[in-house]
Amino acid sequence: MDDLPPPEKSLAAPRPEWRNFYGRRFGHTLRAAQKGYLSDDLGALRPAGISQAENPGRVPIDPASLFGDDRPIWLEIGFGGGEHMVAMAARYPGAGIVGCEPYINGVAMLLGKIRAAGVGNLSVYPGDARDLLDVLPAGALQKAFLNYPDPWPKRRHHRRRFVTADHLGPLARAMATGAEFRVATDIADYMRQALGEVPQAGFALEAAGAEPWHDWVSTRYEQKALREGRVPQYATFRRL
Repeated sequence: MDDLPPPEKSLAAPRPEWRNFYGRRFGHTLRAAQKGYLSDDLGALRPAGISQAENPGRVPIDPASLFGDDRPIWLEIGFGGGEHMVAMAARYPGAGIVGCEPYINGVAMLLGKIRAAGVGNLSVYPGDARDLLDVLPAGALQKAFLNYPDPWPKRRHHRRRFVTADHLGPLARAMATGAEFRVATDIADYMRQALGEVPQAGFALEAAGAEPWHDWVSTRYEQKALREGRVPQYATFRRL
């Protein structure tokens, strides 16, 4: 019995020794206003105890600490410019939505939209979503969104896609039974992979096709896809 882990750590994900991050963290030079959003607004919206530096032991956080109450927690994995995240926060004020995005230019865009919209039920982590999934207790999430993720089109890079076991396993552990996971993409092969791998991670497919959700908010990435002739696809999964 002495070899068992402490009870408070038993709901945590296995501690990652090391892992790669692929993708951009910085883009074009930020405008003065965007720099202001980052310096003035991010600190109050950033959840504590998520990063490796803040929490090297990967001790589970209390989900109630994210918004100060026991509201349902939703996750947006890579929020891009933040259009969808802010619109969902305004539409569902009773939910607490955490967005994870390593691309700092996207974080700055989101912060500007939050300030303009005046929504107060958002939390912003400027880093890899896996950092958050490491420290969420099992079953903490009620909904998750994966909208227009990086397609990694080359076959040798497909393992970098989010819809692989290394990403989906931690997500499934952090989601409650019956929680909804939405995937939107304009890349047919990405959706093919999602339809194959997400169910293997512990989800049931509920719907897939060209019809978006009733509360869908089209993003800048979707508008670009439409202009370039690509067809958006949407899939809904349910955690078993």
